[in-house]
Amino acid sequence: MTPRLRQAREAGQEVWIAFGGEADQPWLRLLRRGFRHCFAALRDEAGWTVVEPLSGRLLVARLTVPAAYDLPGFYERAGLVVVGPFHPGPARPVRLPGLLPMSCVGLCRAVLGAGAPFALTPWGLCRRLVRILAGNRKKVLTPSGT
Repeated sequence: MTPRLRQAREAGQEVWIAFGGEADQPWLRLLRRGFRHCFAALRDEAGWTVVEPLSGRLLVARLTVPAAYDLPGFYERAGLVVVGPFHPGPARPVRLPGLLPMSCVGLCRAVLGAGAPFALTPWGLCRRLVRILAGNRKKVLTPSGT
């Protein structure tokens, strides 16, 4: 492993998941209002990165704001629901690839790591993440039993 890769893996990251969105696609109207989309904002010592799946493409943007900037507060003032911070859990080997199609929920779960709660909709993911924060204040998402 190169020193740069080792440093990137050891760097502490914090993850916030933001929920919101209007129905820009007709099928999104089936989802709960205000919870039709989710995306991840990651902070490390160098700054902020936003990972957002859009219709037909994936947006990954490194923002030109300092790491101390209150990006979750900005999103909350914009009317989004923001849950976090979480420290992503380690990767875990799996025998078979996931069978669910790529979605905003699946991408957010992948960013959170192997210990992320199972959910199919943004509302379901939000409920489970809030429960994690409210329950035992466990912010590091690790697989069950560890």
